[in-house]
Amino acid sequence: MVKARTSAAELVEKGRVRVNGAREMSPGHGIKIGDVLTIALDSTVRVLKVVAFNERRGDAASARVLYEEISEARRN
Repeated sequence: MVKARTSAAELVEKGRVRVNGAREMSPGHGIKIGDVLTIALDSTVRVLKVVAFNERRGDAASARVLYEEISEARRN
């Protein structure tokens, strides 16, 4: 959803990420397969289900197979 880990941590710290419906405020919070993430970005809200993990960091294309897009909505 974002390019850098620091950007992802910032989203969490600002309260813009929910894990299974609960607002998450700790960037180090662990997630597991099956968790549903709701992420409020600048102009959209994305809801994703975690389906797998990678052993190592990869590019955006390899990351796309690790989650299932449940919905995407524009924010007002």
